[in-house]
Amino acid sequence: MSLSDPLGDMLTRIRNAVERKKGKVSTPASKLRGRVLDVLKDEGYIRGYTETAFENGKSEFEIELKYYEGASVIREIARVSKPGRRVYVSAKTIPHVANGLGISVLSTPKGVMADHSAREQNVGGEVLCRVV
Repeated sequence: MSLSDPLGDMLTRIRNAVERKKGKVSTPASKLRGRVLDVLKDEGYIRGYTETAFENGKSEFEIELKYYEGASVIREIARVSKPGRRVYVSAKTIPHVANGLGISVLSTPKGVMADHSAREQNVGGEVLCRVV
């Protein structure tokens, strides 16, 4: 099966699992997905993830979702830059999400990082998604 937006697929899987109050969700592995999951883990939106390799050469991430007092830590997760419409920002125009309560995940020349890290390093890039 070929996907035109693998990152959007992962975010949709997470969103669906949160709606169903699942503890874990799996998604095919890739470098970009892994780096986005690293940012989500560092920012405290997921507990973590593990990579499972299969005999056919494919691998998969199993993402552990995080809940606090029965409610998901992720209230909203949405793709910003899509394959049909890329969204780029400079370091000075990085958007604040929910007055600083959420994050934007950016793909920059210095790697995938959260919006506040990109502002600190004075680097812009492609806005991949936003999480509240």
